[in-house]
Amino acid sequence: MASHPDCIFCKIVAGELPATIVEEDERTIAFMDIAPATRGHALVIPRNHARDLLEIDAEDLQAVALTAQRVAKRVPERLGADGVNLLNSCGALAWQTVFHFHMHVIPRYADDPLRLPWQPVAGDLAAIAAVGAELRA
Repeated sequence: MASHPDCIFCKIVAGELPATIVEEDERTIAFMDIAPATRGHALVIPRNHARDLLEIDAEDLQAVALTAQRVAKRVPERLGADGVNLLNSCGALAWQTVFHFHMHVIPRYADDPLRLPWQPVAGDLAAIAAVGAELRA
């Protein structure tokens, strides 16, 4: 299993740091965030260290997504949440603060104070098409 000696999430995987684990399997661990955005905010990580979305192995990414879905499904029924955000930040400019790939499972409630900074506004269709052409495989 790949790990990084200075990574706090690797230390959680190794049992060197405490965490409130809500689910685990051979590839992933889900645990409660210690700085929750809302009640029930959890993190899902691969056991193998990968810095971010650009580095994670495809099988570990799939395993993290499936574990995040299982945790998210419990949020409305057990916590009474009205919705769920799944969030990944890739890179410091995208708000990544721990450089071990992780998916946030953030329960959303009608009266919660969390506001993401992005507000969708219609864009220029020609510019969108041009950028799409740059990204097309």
